[in-house]
Amino acid sequence: MRLWLLRHGEAQPQAATDAARALTAHGCDQVRKAALQLEGRPIRQIIASPYLRTQQTAALVAETLGYGSPIITAPWLTPDGQSRNVIRQLDRYADEEILLVTHQPLVGDLAGLLIHGHREQPLPMMTASLAELDGPMVAAGAMDLLAVVHAHH
Repeated sequence: MRLWLLRHGEAQPQAATDAARALTAHGCDQVRKAALQLEGRPIRQIIASPYLRTQQTAALVAETLGYGSPIITAPWLTPDGQSRNVIRQLDRYADEEILLVTHQPLVGDLAGLLIHGHREQPLPMMTASLAELDGPMVAAGAMDLLAVVHAHH
């Protein structure tokens, strides 16, 4: 299974709530550049946190790639989401190539758990960083990190 993890692009520092923070113009550019890494990949699902900045990030990726399917909104991908819960949720997508659009600290924690089998080594993920993982299944320690591409800040 191929799993892509994308942290949202740069967002406004302030909004009425954290969930309402929107991408900046620079953040939109970061996301478009990150999306180019996914060109030609057979992505079956784009799954994003319900927060505005991740919804905008997922929409920009879909637009850049010409991805026609609906983006799935997942409440388990918010910043305070739990990595082990995400792994359980991903069981239903086994054997597919999927993109998760989410936040720190969840994205780094999840990647570290999938690669190392524990949470002591989270993967550093800046805004619009894209990680590519591959493995026979989504399980702690069962995936290999193939690449991480960091956006220019």
